[in-house]
Amino acid sequence: MRRDARRGQGGGARRIAECRPAPAPAPAASVPSRPVPSRAPGPEPDPARPPARPSFAALAAAHGARKMEDYGRFLALLASSLLVGFVSVILSLVWVFHYREGLSWDGSPGEFNWHPVLIITGFVFIQGIAIIVYRLPWIWKCSKLLMKFIHAGLNTIAMILAIVSMVAVFDFHNAKNIPNMYSLHSWIGLTAVIFYSLQLFLGFAVFLLPFAPVHLRVALMPIHVYSGLTIFATVIATALMGITEKLIFALKNPAYSASPPEATLVNCLGILLVIFGSLILWMASRPHWKRPPAENAKILRPTGATPEGTEVESTMTNSSNADKSDLRSNTEAARKQNIKFDEAGQRSTM
Repeated sequence: MRRDARRGQGGGARRIAECRPAPAPAPAASVPSRPVPSRAPGPEPDPARPPARPSFAALAAAHGARKMEDYGRFLALLASSLLVGFVSVILSLVWVFHYREGLSWDGSPGEFNWHPVLIITGFVFIQGIAIIVYRLPWIWKCSKLLMKFIHAGLNTIAMILAIVSMVAVFDFHNAKNIPNMYSLHSWIGLTAVIFYSLQLFLGFAVFLLPFAPVHLRVALMPIHVYSGLTIFATVIATALMGITEKLIFALKNPAYSASPPEATLVNCLGILLVIFGSLILWMASRPHWKRPPAENAKILRPTGATPEGTEVESTMTNSSNADKSDLRSNTEAARKQNIKFDEAGQRSTM
């Protein structure tokens, strides 16, 4: 009886346990979500507005970091031109000191000898260096204004030496009662000096001083470049005419036709002048050796404007955002004017 009672109690307990519902599974551990940052107050972005372009400072830095194409060839041509030009100056000094009467300023033939020496040194060699100074990659990091002063200074030195050489010729002719301005060499030479003076004056007035408007600079730049290269080529041709004329007049016994050592030396000098001029014109006419666009924003930027790319992040009020939008449009217009001005050829000659 007791055994049956215990069995009944055990069976009832089992039935009660089976009837109980299964315990609910423990909830999975939840990963805490990262809070979403709140947006700064400000106007909603306009989906129709094109994406912002890179700043002009970033573009200029990218261009400045660009490696020059055919850098080795440029170095070879530059070294060759400097060597040929320097040797030309040395040969002119050897000519006047070894075969002529040296240098003086007393109305003697030595005063005339200043003419070929100064023309070759200033009007040919220094002017050629002034033409390609914008192409030198080592000074691309310099400001455009400094580059202009270097370019203008070299041309000014060449102009001064050319004028002194002209004074020496006229003074010698007047002292010896020799007529002036009767040969083709004198006509073209004086014309080259006059046009070079005008070129230098307009270069100072339009491109160096900050008074000329940008559209005037852009309009005159192709003329400025073409006239500078033309004057340089004309000076080379005039120098060849002058040294040939001097040999014809000076060599009597033996005559020029007998090819004495002086004639051979001067003929070699003429060949070097042609080579020097050809190298300079070649380097100045290669578009891939131009100086990258420079940062002219300081010249063309509106008064009170800030360089593009230095604006504070957009945590300002709506009014400050509107002011910044106007500033961006102004600097963008200045950047376009700068690029247009550089593409017009400002890296060439004055």
